[in-house]
Amino acid sequence: MEWLEVSTENCPVQRTLDLVGEKWTLLILRDAAGGVRRFDDFRRHIGLSEAVLSDRLRKLTAVGILTTVPYREPGSRSRNEYRMTRKGWDLWPVLVALRQWGDMYTPDPEGPVLDMRHVECGAPVRVVVACSEEHAALTPKDVSARPGPGARRRV
Repeated sequence: MEWLEVSTENCPVQRTLDLVGEKWTLLILRDAAGGVRRFDDFRRHIGLSEAVLSDRLRKLTAVGILTTVPYREPGSRSRNEYRMTRKGWDLWPVLVALRQWGDMYTPDPEGPVLDMRHVECGAPVRVVVACSEEHAALTPKDVSARPGPGARRRV
């Protein structure tokens, strides 16, 4: 079966984009990975409406990418902080890859907004595709992609 004969109805890229493919959702995840926890902090930092933020946080919590942790400031009502779950942290390489691509193809004239470095050696961090045998970074020419067991013939 060739790629154009494969149905896209069960495509994992499509399923992922259904969950996190909106601009505001990715910016919320960027901020959550950066340590933002509280609703008002997300709203101020990203600059989106309360209604949109509430909707996106509710969706991310419902699918288990974020979880809520109650907190209470003295004299105030109880509220929730939003924390990345394991499922959320598994999206971190995607966020780093988007940052990496943006720094390369849409750079700020003054340089990168974030200088991400490996804590142990101080080298810059980059996202690469590697095989499970831990070979060096792979290019598209180094990879074969064939329909897998979940592939369905396009009708």
